[in-house]
Amino acid sequence: MRKKQCTKELTWLFILFTVLWFSFLGYRHLVHPDEGRYAEIPREMLATHNWVTPRLDGYKYFEKPALQYWATAISYEIFGQNEAAARLWSALTGFLGVLLVYFTAKKLYSARAGLFSAAILGSSILYSAIAHINTLDMGVNFFLTLSLCAFVLGQDLRSKNEHDPGYMLLCWAAMAAAVLSKGLIGLVFPGAVLIIYMLIEKDFQLLKRIDFWRGLALFILIAAPWFVIVCIRNPEFFHFFFIYEHFDRYLTKELHRYQPWYYFVPILLAGALPWIGSMVSGVIKAWRTDTGLFKPSRVFLIWAVFIYAFFSFSDSKLPSYILPVFPALALLAGNALDTMPSRQIYRQLLPMAALALVLLILSPFTPNMAHSAWLKPMYEAYTPWVITAAAIFLAGLVAALILLKKEHKSLSVLIVAFATLLSAQLGLWGYNTLTPHASAWRAAIAIRPWIRPDTPIYSVGTYPQTLPFYIDHTLELVDFSDELKMGESLEPQKWIPHLKPFIKKFESSQFALAYMKPDMYQHLKSMGVKMIIIYQDPDRIVVRNPGPVPFAENKPS
Repeated sequence: MRKKQCTKELTWLFILFTVLWFSFLGYRHLVHPDEGRYAEIPREMLATHNWVTPRLDGYKYFEKPALQYWATAISYEIFGQNEAAARLWSALTGFLGVLLVYFTAKKLYSARAGLFSAAILGSSILYSAIAHINTLDMGVNFFLTLSLCAFVLGQDLRSKNEHDPGYMLLCWAAMAAAVLSKGLIGLVFPGAVLIIYMLIEKDFQLLKRIDFWRGLALFILIAAPWFVIVCIRNPEFFHFFFIYEHFDRYLTKELHRYQPWYYFVPILLAGALPWIGSMVSGVIKAWRTDTGLFKPSRVFLIWAVFIYAFFSFSDSKLPSYILPVFPALALLAGNALDTMPSRQIYRQLLPMAALALVLLILSPFTPNMAHSAWLKPMYEAYTPWVITAAAIFLAGLVAALILLKKEHKSLSVLIVAFATLLSAQLGLWGYNTLTPHASAWRAAIAIRPWIRPDTPIYSVGTYPQTLPFYIDHTLELVDFSDELKMGESLEPQKWIPHLKPFIKKFESSQFALAYMKPDMYQHLKSMGVKMIIIYQDPDRIVVRNPGPVPFAENKPS
């Protein structure tokens, strides 16, 4: 009877978590740059029916492999071209990652450790936020985590005398999918952790238990075909992707993402909220108490430390790079919480409640973050969302502290998790108030009636990543390269490198539109260029050239 009741409670928890996780995926407009970029590339795949060569704004774009582009394009086919479909792959892989952590911790430790690990991962601020933003990070994180968990479950010898070849083949397949998601880290991270673990534990017999030849064959079968085909069709791909994107990106400051070695310290601490204390306890427990022929917790610890150190020493850093650290830390924290006394959890959550109170006190001052009069009303509209999120975060922590006093450990952990996840979701949903600044969707709505399939649309001195997605139309770049430099060099006829030829082409066209920033508009105006404004805000201006509109019978008002 008790088991049946627990199953019913878990079912309702799962339903509640699922609803909260996938609610309002399409509520927010896409923001630049990543969300626009990774929504547009799949759109162009569908539009051109070319599933081999990724293109951004019509240019060859080889910075990342194609797996997420394929998944998002399929999402568009099923659900239509919209914001929810664009974010679905990130949300789905993030959701599956939480379930994977639950399954792994349950198999290795206990059912309650599984529940705690899943609750910790799903509510960690950085993890839950990135799962609801359209980037490539959550997809590759899921497959890396799958490779880690499959490896550990395959090598766990506590309940059997030999490794599980099924799990090991799954590990190899997951590494292949990780490579297809974001590149060589899908192979480098699991391989490096394996080597470090063997050196520390002096367990060199592990090499005989990883099904190397069968696994390698499966890895090649999954990962190699697209790379071979894209290299055959695009000979320039190999050097750009494998050399420039991996080694130059990691070893140089060329991409202007250089940060000091301690850059990830505050990101890790903030991203782990409110489970910092539990994660620290999990790390200590993993190092001190993990015993046996094979030590799963120590593998998780090595994984987290190696990936954190790997990116800390890189000359190219972004906050999302350390995302793969969180599933491993959640597994360790869940195991630690399972055996931790309620009073110790109380001591760990008490500072989090104090922090939540500080956030609630500061949240009415959110409008002070606006650095212009244009942004002030947006931040004012965002403020109620921030206040509500901080209040729910604080309420969840206070409720948990009260429950811990009464020794209701499991319920307290779940309340904190759901309150934190809801707070993070509210923070993201409310961010939609800022998208008039962070997205080109308003401009897209205004100019869409002016666009026909053959309408030239120039982007002068800038590239608004979200605009092509919203208008179903690529732009012709003028005096702008940045990440599209490689594509422009391969197809120079598609762009205009200088203003003078653009002006000549713009003025001689029967009808054309141009997107630019206000300072560029003033510069062109000072050069005597005749332009008629059809959309304007403090961040962007869209103009058309003078003269009759060729579709005058349907001329926009």
